[in-house]
Amino acid sequence: MHRLRSIYFSAASYRKIRSDRLRLCILLAVLFSLNPAVQARSVSGRIMGVLKDQKGAVLQGGVVEIRNLESGLMKSTVTNQEGRYVLELLPPGRYRASASFFGFETSVREDVRVTAEQDEVVDFVLSIARKETLVVVTAPTMSKPLVVETDPRAPRQPIPAHDGADYLKAIPGFSVIRKGGTDGDPILRGMAGSRLNILLDGQQILGGCGGRMDPPTAYVYPSAYDRITVLKGPQTVQYGPNASAGTVLFERDRRRAERWGIFLNSALTVGSYGRHDEMIDARAALPNGYVQTVATRSHTDDYRDGNGTAVHSFYTRWSANAELGWTPSSDTYLEMSAAKSDGQAAYADRTMDGSKFARENMAVRFDKRHISSLLDRVEASWYYNYIDHVMDNFSLRTPGSMYSAMNPDRITAGGRAAVTLVPGKKTTVDVGLDTQRNVHRSRGSMGAMSASLATMMYQSAPRAEDMRFNQLGLFAEATRILTRRSRLIGGFRNDWQKAVDSRMCVNASMCPGSSPLKNNTMGATDRKTLWSGFGRYELDVKGGSGTLYAGLGHTERFPDYWERLKQDPITLRSAFLTTRPEKTSQMDVGMLWRSDTWMGSVSGFYGKVHDYILIRWMPTPTLTRNIDATIMGAEADMAKTIVRDLKAEATLAYVRANNETDRKPLAQQPPLEGTVGMTYDNHVFTIGALARLVGAQNRIDVGSGNIVANGMDIGRTAGFGVFSLNGGCRLKGFLLITGGVDNLLDKAYAEHLSKSGAAVPGFLQMFRINEPGRTFWLKANINVD
Repeated sequence: MHRLRSIYFSAASYRKIRSDRLRLCILLAVLFSLNPAVQARSVSGRIMGVLKDQKGAVLQGGVVEIRNLESGLMKSTVTNQEGRYVLELLPPGRYRASASFFGFETSVREDVRVTAEQDEVVDFVLSIARKETLVVVTAPTMSKPLVVETDPRAPRQPIPAHDGADYLKAIPGFSVIRKGGTDGDPILRGMAGSRLNILLDGQQILGGCGGRMDPPTAYVYPSAYDRITVLKGPQTVQYGPNASAGTVLFERDRRRAERWGIFLNSALTVGSYGRHDEMIDARAALPNGYVQTVATRSHTDDYRDGNGTAVHSFYTRWSANAELGWTPSSDTYLEMSAAKSDGQAAYADRTMDGSKFARENMAVRFDKRHISSLLDRVEASWYYNYIDHVMDNFSLRTPGSMYSAMNPDRITAGGRAAVTLVPGKKTTVDVGLDTQRNVHRSRGSMGAMSASLATMMYQSAPRAEDMRFNQLGLFAEATRILTRRSRLIGGFRNDWQKAVDSRMCVNASMCPGSSPLKNNTMGATDRKTLWSGFGRYELDVKGGSGTLYAGLGHTERFPDYWERLKQDPITLRSAFLTTRPEKTSQMDVGMLWRSDTWMGSVSGFYGKVHDYILIRWMPTPTLTRNIDATIMGAEADMAKTIVRDLKAEATLAYVRANNETDRKPLAQQPPLEGTVGMTYDNHVFTIGALARLVGAQNRIDVGSGNIVANGMDIGRTAGFGVFSLNGGCRLKGFLLITGGVDNLLDKAYAEHLSKSGAAVPGFLQMFRINEPGRTFWLKANINVD
């Protein structure tokens, strides 16, 4: 009986357990049927990937959109601080995916296939935009903390000269020491000369003129490059020493062609005062390689100021570049390049003009990316630059009774090697070295009786070396992701630098044996070991729509060629050994934000400069001395979409600096400056207006300044305002026509940092060199892929 009862209860228990299991299965089935997310997961897939720019930097806050080509289903998301995105629960099928980021061209993948329970990886690499929606560029703005990127081929207002400095002057924080038509010297945040690193595709180029007739930007033909990147402040160590003000990169894009093809980009500009510019960029490409040539030419006659007064300012400049590249994969390229350029330019600020600006260049670059999980990138480059510059007082102006010419040249050669390491998912480190060697030589003829005699005298004379420099630097720069919204960027570099003095005389072309200008440091060598470093904290706010940042940087700068040329203030002998390295410690803080209708940035800086190198031009003799200085300032930019297709923009820049040693303002500082603009752009035609407003500058130190010949404060200046208009339209998919009028009201004005005018035969001498009056221009861009 007991056994039968046990069997009965066992059977009952089995039926109960079976019934419970059945109920559980039914319940789970109901739950699965009621939960579309769970149900979809078994029959859906994902699209995921990383968004980067062409330099390999991740882009946070980029928008990735997809559309199902069969059902029309659309989804979008934004990338996180690591540039990553994920789009989930996607029904299997064919999709169109696109990625966009402000200031960059949208990238599109037309046929992305999603299958069930599979992850489809789609990475995007974005190129800087050609600015074809905002057709005329008036003020390039900050896109990332302390970084401004712009397209030098885009139409812009006011119409720039051919040179790099004239393109930079529209960026908030930049000013230019003006000399007339071209070849001004750029200033960033009140810091000029070698405080600003200028790199052409990673190469340093140094001019030959002892008076800075040809600063590095004089050999930059911006339309030959794809983008200009400005890194403000001592907030990077990767691009060479001395960058206390910042670094400017003129760069070309290297990309592997997906198919065989010929690509053509060209532009023609015409304007007032006989202005005409031409540019052509032709590229023949296969998936495994390419050949590319870029040629530019620019010419203008003497312009007239707002009073109708002619200014000695004409120029003609040309350049030619050729590249041969090997691209065995999308992650690898090897390129060999060569370039030549030359021209002539007239100057209203001095007694000589530039009759020759010849440059020869050769370079080799190698870049390999995505090598392993630890080693992400290897890059190496070598370059050679030769500058042959002639200035005289007879080729481009009415000569006097005496004929003189100077023919300096400079050889600059260098290289760089670096690797990018990824020691962890949240850390990247760039480690490398760079080196440079440059030799400056000169020859000339003074007081000849004819132009032909002066030319024969300098061409037959041997070139005499007067100074040479050597530099070797080691650097490391790292980015560490701290949290989902914060990161830390920092770096350190050490430089070994050497200068050798070979001059016979100081501040003179000739000096007898008993002359006090005979060089007492002839044959001397100056060696220094200098360091630079920085750290910056960045915090993203409001879901990636804004970024706060704060950075502290320190740079030690070796005295340059132009500073060492002068005399010591105490001994009145050579300043070659007595000029101490300049040491800048600076804090940068700011924020960026963007939304559907607003975009902008605000930044501020404060720095202490020990042993700031100041040039005293007047009273003579010209002296180089070290002082202590304090620098501070701010920049801001804003863009607001008022209604569809209508946008308002504004910028502001301010610098205040003090000479703490002499208790007076620091010389050669720009005044408060701002712009206000309005643009209507419906992607077919545009119309825009721009007002540039500049304040008075009363903080001056008459007679003191920087390394530009007589680049000194010459007096106070009043403020001024200039109003301009522009417009454009797209006639065909490949043709863009833009035009405008600068200085619409034909105002007569001069920049505060303008040079004083020289006595040029046939021209009225000006106290300050006035800027062009009303200027009309028209530009055509043709792009054929």
